[in-house]
Amino acid sequence: MISIASGKGGTGKTTVAVNLAAAVQDLGVQLLDCDVEEPNAHLFLKPVMTESVDIHAEVPEINLQRCTHCGQCQDICQFNAIAILPEAALTFPELCHSCGGCFLVCPEDAVEGKTRLLGTVEQGLRDSIRFTHGRLRVGEAMAPPLIREVRKRAEKDRITIVDAPPGTSCPVIASLRGSDFVVLVTEPTPFGLNDLELAVGAVRKLNLPMGIVINRSDMGDDRILHYAEREGLPILLQIPFDRNVAERYARGELLTEALPWWKQSMLSLFGEIKNRLEAPQLLPMR
Repeated sequence: MISIASGKGGTGKTTVAVNLAAAVQDLGVQLLDCDVEEPNAHLFLKPVMTESVDIHAEVPEINLQRCTHCGQCQDICQFNAIAILPEAALTFPELCHSCGGCFLVCPEDAVEGKTRLLGTVEQGLRDSIRFTHGRLRVGEAMAPPLIREVRKRAEKDRITIVDAPPGTSCPVIASLRGSDFVVLVTEPTPFGLNDLELAVGAVRKLNLPMGIVINRSDMGDDRILHYAEREGLPILLQIPFDRNVAERYARGELLTEALPWWKQSMLSLFGEIKNRLEAPQLLPMR
């Protein structure tokens, strides 16, 4: 499982993810778009969707006929999703993480379950690429449960490429957990370096091996190279700016099909990752 991540949006993360999947599709690959708040990998792969499943989360509802207002459910909730008052019991489903603790501690079995819609998981095919993404319901704030549902669709007999959300928050952690290797896509700018440092810190917390891809490598300076050298992180690939690439990207084209050198670059990237996974001494310090 190879996860493609970045500390910020706009670095080219999805471009690398979809084209890496297209380049190695003959090996048996699937792409999981875990950026459920704004999935866009399908715009480039254009898969034929074959399945759509609504995903619900279980949230508590207090039965006031049974509730004695002991407050144990409120005490165990770490997200303030339950408030027990002298004459009322309030629940806030949008804050609930569906941990189930309140169901377990209630001595009167007054906590009953109901569901709320989180979003939808869709699956499809593009040639031999199996594709899965999630679409978070508009107004829903809880992305990690839907991301976990997308991740459950990973098939162990296939190379799995995960397109993670940008940033370093909870959705990113849910997307990266359990990956074999993390590719961090960045750009050689002050903002790119700042957010790369945050992303590296998050990946190290998860104890995962990682490497760096520098996009638009000829438009900035050497700050990313110096940082990678200091931190002992491998530069897996440098991609120079190309107006032709930008134009084809804007039209939603797969670059590996339109530009032969892009396919070679993605195959080179996959080879670098594979070599490092097969030779532990090449993995960067975690």
